Amino acid sequence: MTDGESSKVKLETWLLAGFIVALLLSTTIIIITSSNKDTVYSAYVTDGDTNLQYQQISTMRSSLGDEGKNYVVANTMSTPMLVNDWREPHRTMLVVAAPEKPFDNAEADAIHDFVTQKGGKVIIAANSTNAQTVAEKFDVKFFDAPVVDPNRYYEVTDNGVATPSDQRKVWAVAGVNKVWDDQFERREYCTNDDLEDSSKYDKCALPILFHRPTAIQVLENADDSTRDTKILAHASGSAFIAREDMDPNNRNNPVLGGNNTGLIVRMDYPGIEVVDQIKGVREGEVDVTGSIVFISDHSVFANHLWDDADAEVTGKEQCESVFYGQRPCWDSLLSNNGTGNTEWNGNQDYFVTMIRDMMEHDNEEISTVITSENSNFYIVFDESRHVTSAVSSPFTEAIGAIVMLTSDTLLKWLIILNLVALLSIAIMVVPEKENWRHVFDLTRFRERPNKVDPNQYIPRVRESLMAKVRQFNDLTRDEMIRKTPSEVQSMVKDPRLIELLYSQQRSYSNEELRQLLQQIRRWGK
Repeated sequence: MTDGESSKVKLETWLLAGFIVALLLSTTIIIITSSNKDTVYSAYVTDGDTNLQYQQISTMRSSLGDEGKNYVVANTMSTPMLVNDWREPHRTMLVVAAPEKPFDNAEADAIHDFVTQKGGKVIIAANSTNAQTVAEKFDVKFFDAPVVDPNRYYEVTDNGVATPSDQRKVWAVAGVNKVWDDQFERREYCTNDDLEDSSKYDKCALPILFHRPTAIQVLENADDSTRDTKILAHASGSAFIAREDMDPNNRNNPVLGGNNTGLIVRMDYPGIEVVDQIKGVREGEVDVTGSIVFISDHSVFANHLWDDADAEVTGKEQCESVFYGQRPCWDSLLSNNGTGNTEWNGNQDYFVTMIRDMMEHDNEEISTVITSENSNFYIVFDESRHVTSAVSSPFTEAIGAIVMLTSDTLLKWLIILNLVALLSIAIMVVPEKENWRHVFDLTRFRERPNKVDPNQYIPRVRESLMAKVRQFNDLTRDEMIRKTPSEVQSMVKDPRLIELLYSQQRSYSNEELRQLLQQIRRWGK
């Protein structure tokens, strides 16, 4: 074996060893940093122990997807910066539940544009300030401590035995798209039939249970008159923010009261022009409404509050329970119209109806072929805000980086396979460098062998202009040749460049040709 061959094998070995060490080191670091951290509030975790499963939102995904309302359900695990590149953004909803890491400004700007310019729909549920960067774009403030409401909290039992009362477990009564001026006015209770008809659920209300919400405050913004803001649910006037303790007399615990202690805030931006299918089979411009809903607690989507069966197992008590005593329950704000029913049937009734109302199902400008089928609407769960498990973290981090390049499923896997192939080729095939050196000698020079004829200056400038006009208008050479002089002039428009093309008697100095070349470079920008 020659010296060159032995050195080549040695270099390949070092490259292979370095690649393996780097791979093991990066995987180990990711596993260590994410160890002992279970993923919660995920729409895709369907196994694990019972208590952990109650904290997922997989039941919500099932009730909205193929097993329920038949929306097209997907997820994103890289970044919300891609929302404006999604298909039919005005028929797409982004659901961000329990963000465990804050948004950056670029992501917040993308979500704001998605709602206010593309007509997108967004629901953000958080009980911390991790969503504050997005909230600021909409003049909304998330508080950094839970709400305590001495008047409106629900009871929980454990195997029939009452657990200690917790005034942070707040209940509220809210309409899907209606606000009652008098917070003590009795609302009509939404029956199952009402929830199927938008003309009925716009006038009724449902109870909602929160686990430990914070408060949302809508800030004044006189400059934004285009949006329609509604505080759909709020705590009672005696509620306060438990910033230091549970003492209502502590001056360091802010007492906001009423609508300032919002629990659900909805903002609609009507009159956004987009392209969609209109009556018939053709596309045209339609007006849609961008919508965003801020919810002060991510647990409203969790399995133990979403599904009434899980809620019953985990001990959520209805109003007829003896554990409430003389304290008011949500039935004090609801009118049953003689049916005798004001039960809370899980949060899903309210939020499934809200999602339907936010989508463009009732948009008369869009073809009924689109609006009548839920399968033409998309719900995307943002999984990028969660801490992933030790096993899946390396995979999700890698896929998240690739998604920044493309959101197409086929292209994602092509990129992964190409990266693996390139690494394999780089390791196995290492070219041997030739033994040479570069010599630069200033004494060896000569003129350019093919010097341009000065008589060709003007024709070459004309050719460059025609080539740029052809490329700018996306024409082939044959199509450009068939264009009449008047059509070419209408494409060029610049009188000086038109004179260059068609004035055969005009002569140009070298300085004028330089100026024309600069003008050609700027043309079309």
